[in-house]
Amino acid sequence: MSFGAIFFDLDGTLVETAPEIADAVNDTLRDFQRPAVSQRQVDDWIGHGTRELLVQALAFTDRCTTQAVRESAQFARIEQAFGAHYRQRCGTRSRLYPRVRETLQGLRSQGVRLVVLTNKESRYTEVVLDAHGLTPLFDRVVSGDTLGAKKPDPVGIVDSLHRFGLGPRSALMVGDSSIDVNTARKAGVAVWAVPYGYNMGQPIEQARPDRVIPDISALLA
Repeated sequence: MSFGAIFFDLDGTLVETAPEIADAVNDTLRDFQRPAVSQRQVDDWIGHGTRELLVQALAFTDRCTTQAVRESAQFARIEQAFGAHYRQRCGTRSRLYPRVRETLQGLRSQGVRLVVLTNKESRYTEVVLDAHGLTPLFDRVVSGDTLGAKKPDPVGIVDSLHRFGLGPRSALMVGDSSIDVNTARKAGVAVWAVPYGYNMGQPIEQARPDRVIPDISALLA
């Protein structure tokens, strides 16, 4: 199949970001006299956006509900500290997954419209993309705060296809989680998944994507 537009999740699909996210979370927890969390915990919290990940970490360390964290008078200050730490950490321990750059370059040379569709907030998305030199390879970047709704809401796909003048049958979503699969289903587009991402600790096959591919170079096959 050939596609006019391909949407890519970021964390766990294009870039392995979990190690430096864990570093930033633990930097922040240390600032506020909380115990550190493990890499595995951070891996399983990835998917709903960086803010929600921080909420999960604080709920775990404080042994309270996520609602209590969000309503805490201290949360805004903790979130601001996390933002500073994460911007400093971006690019320090993350890496591109195999064949990512070559595949994106190849797809662009074929005229495919490429979009990043992530739940990460735009202020962090931009830093990650810039740190790995990926920004020029995309026609559009849709972050969790770009359109007022985030995955699994399909608005990022629907709005982009409208801008490109394309229909859902000519588009593909590539991701690593059930969130990506659900987003694609709601938008009526095909969805392929990579097995090496995060997916809240669950095998991606359980989400029933149309295909599971070993890495994104399969898009050029």
